[in-house]
Amino acid sequence: MALATIAAAPASPLTSLAGRYSKHFQNGFIDGSKYWSDDVVEIVPVDATHAYVRADLQFYNGHQCSLTGVAKAVGNTLVYREKEITAYEGRQPCTLTVSIKGKSLLLDDGEGTCKAYCGARGTFSGFDFIPSSSKRPITYMARLKGSEEYKGAIEDWKAGKTE
Repeated sequence: MALATIAAAPASPLTSLAGRYSKHFQNGFIDGSKYWSDDVVEIVPVDATHAYVRADLQFYNGHQCSLTGVAKAVGNTLVYREKEITAYEGRQPCTLTVSIKGKSLLLDDGEGTCKAYCGARGTFSGFDFIPSSSKRPITYMARLKGSEEYKGAIEDWKAGKTE
């Protein structure tokens, strides 16, 4: 009797990326004063092929990038893509990918298509400063799912505003 080798299916990015990632670091203002900041990314599966993503990144002089939405699993990456532009006429629709690169969580919007969600010194382009080892389970799921950010992201996705 011959034994067949069954190849394991590749892990879905929904399960492999799901959780809360964070980095606590010292930041600064242009006047030389210092303060503490936290970069936070939350990833929560919504269905078999989609996940809610919230990214709140802090930058020098109090600038930040903040985006919430529902991303689709594509290979080993999550892809958030706007279908329609709701603000800033004349810009390209935001497309943000989320994946693991080496030992970091990588957020990337390619050519800066999500710049509208950032302050002057902020960017999602190639942002890979959050260690993947910081990943923790989300222990406040009821509060997260009750938030206006989560509800709005799900509504936009169901309305077809994002893929």
